[in-house]
Parts: sequence; C-alpha cells; structure tokens
Amino acid sequence: MDITTMVFVLALGNLALCAALFFFEFGGAKAPSLSTWAISRQCQAAGWLLLYFRGSGVAPDLISIPIGYGLLFAGVALEAGSLWEVAGRPRWRRFAYPLLGVSIAAFLACYWLDPIGLRVVASSLILGGFYLLGAAALALGWRGGSMLRRFLVVTLALLSLLVAARGILVLTMPGGWGWISNTLVQALSSGAFVLLMLLTAFGYLLLSREQLQQELERLETTDALTDVPNRRGFFGLLAPWMALARRPGLPTAVVVLDLDQFKRINDGYGHPAGDVVLRAMVDTCKRQLRDSDILGRMAGVEFALLLPRTDLLDALLVSERIRRAIESTPVKTERAMIKMTASFGVTTIRPEDTTVSLFQRADEALRAAKQGGRNKVVQAVTPVAPEAWVAPTA
Repeated sequence: MDITTMVFVLALGNLALCAALFFFEFGGAKAPSLSTWAISRQCQAAGWLLLYFRGSGVAPDLISIPIGYGLLFAGVALEAGSLWEVAGRPRWRRFAYPLLGVSIAAFLACYWLDPIGLRVVASSLILGGFYLLGAAALALGWRGGSMLRRFLVVTLALLSLLVAARGILVLTMPGGWGWISNTLVQALSSGAFVLLMLLTAFGYLLLSREQLQQELERLETTDALTDVPNRRGFFGLLAPWMALARRPGLPTAVVVLDLDQFKRINDGYGHPAGDVVLRAMVDTCKRQLRDSDILGRMAGVEFALLLPRTDLLDALLVSERIRRAIESTPVKTERAMIKMTASFGVTTIRPEDTTVSLFQRADEALRAAKQGGRNKVVQAVTPVAPEAWVAPTA
C-alpha cells in the first residue's frame, strides 16, 4: 500500500466513523467525552482528506500541509482529551490547548526551515506524543482496570512509540540503522496509523460500554439519590454478619431509623427539598459512623445501620449521637431552613435470626419510638414489649 492509498484509507475510515457517530447520537443526550471524541474524528478525517488531495495533486502544499497537519494535531489532541475526560479529569483543556498551540507553531517553524526532513520529524513526534497522552489517560486506572483497559494502554503506547520512531530515526540516523531502513519504518508507522484509528475507535466505544455496564451493576445495589446501599445492597452486606452471629464473639447491631413527619416536607416545600433533606441526613449520619459501619436506604425515608462488632449498649449510644446530630442540624433548602428529627429502633443479631425476624424486631422498636412521641431511640426487647432507652445525661 503506497502512502497516497494509506492516507485515503485513513480519511475514509474516519469519515465512516463520523457518520456512524452522527446516527448513534441522533436525537439523544450526548456525553461530553463522546462529543469531544466525535469532533476529534471529524478533525482527523478533514486532515487526512486534505493530505490525500495534496498527494493527488489537487491541493497545493502551502495550503494542504499546514492546514492538514494542524487538523490532524487537533484531532489527536482532542481524542486524548476525551480519554482524560473519561478518566475523570475534566480540566484537561487548560493544558491541552496551549500544548496544541505550541505543537502547531513548532511544526510550522520546522516546515518553514525544511519542508521535507524536519516536517517528518516534527509531525511524527507530535502525533506520537499526543497518542501517548491518550494511553497515559487510560493508564490512570491500571490497578483497578479491566483487561480491556490494560490491553489498550499497552497497545496504544507501543503504536505511539512506533509513530514517533519514524521522526526519531530521521533525526538521529538519516541513513537508517542496519536492516532498519527509513522505508521500513515509514511502512510500519503507516500501518500504526491505521491500527491506531481502528483501536482508538473500537477501544473507546468498548470502554464506554464497559463503564455503562459497571454503572448499571452499581445502581442495582446502590440508591441513586443518596449513594448508599439500597435494600438489596444492604441485605447483601448484612448476609456474612448474619452467618458470623452463629459463632461466639462480639455481637453485631442493626438499627432502623425513620425521619419523623417527612411527608410534610414534600407537601409543603416540594420533592426537590425533600431530596435535599435526605442527602443532608445521610451526610449527618456518616459523620457519626466508623468506616466499617454501613448505612443503607430500605425504602422511602426508612434507613438501616449495620454496626459490626457493636453490642446493644454501644449501638444505643451511637443511635443517640446520630439522633442529636439530626435534631441539631437544620437543612438549608431553596425555600426554607428545615429542622428534622428521627426515630430509631435498635437490636443486635441473634444466632437464630433470619433477616425477617431481625427486621421485625427492629421495626417493632421503631414503631414504639414513633408511638412514644417520635425523636426517640428505642431498643428491642424480647419477649417483653420494646422499651424506651433513655440516653445518659451529661
């Protein structure tokens, strides 16, 4: 495959990707990273097309080379930026745009000094460097990353170095190095460009699909509003502690809590205010808990606490501390400062417990707290009725 044909393949391939992305995004919400990636493909397609017209004798060098390579640099830089955005670095533009400007200026200077040799050196090093920046963005999640991400990091890095190697070899050894001639390196770098086009396209889409699948799996066990385990997630975390309760050792406590008269907030201030209160209440609870403690949302405004290796007395003290924190922390919403209270039912896991019997006992204690005037901590006592627990005075 000669250079002109290879450039045409790259231009056609990027145009096909642009068309596929247009119909993929048509009528739907666009993720910022995907929009950036789509623009990068459009820039690369336009750049390769201009270089193809130059090779075919249609466009003059003074127009096709500066503009074509400028579009290529911009496209690869934006492609790397979209990967940085996926990696959780949304401020990449403040570094990428100045670097892109310097790169284009350096290329134009090299092209003015030497339209052939230095142009090849500058374009190879700049494109290889931007591709390496994309590989570096993916490498940020190496430890917890999937095999797909690791494969993309290694392959992108190797192909980027192969692209840059052409410029390095022209700069350091114009006559080649042994059996490694400039012609061979040029052919390999041309193949690397084709592989990079395919790899970055399919790799990006597969990574996006992988992240979407991970998010869907997370939402199966996580409450979307408060970002704590939902009922299913909480029961999954509770299961091993239910099994450990059958062995001798420190007990594990479970607390059920419910915000008092929460309906009046939704009715009086609207559901957005209610959402703000729920998130604020979760933050208040977390500040009173250990890292090993687990807070979950059971349903509506009912939450549960799992306190590993905590006996009944300590669980009552923790619950009282949270109750006081909620009572003394008004929540600021758009329409008002809202003061909340909560009621608590406290119990410990027993060897014979099932999740049904455990939560039935805790719910009975919570019901007793509600019937006793709300804003109380009540411990579950069996076989007698639940009794109120009075916090020790300071």
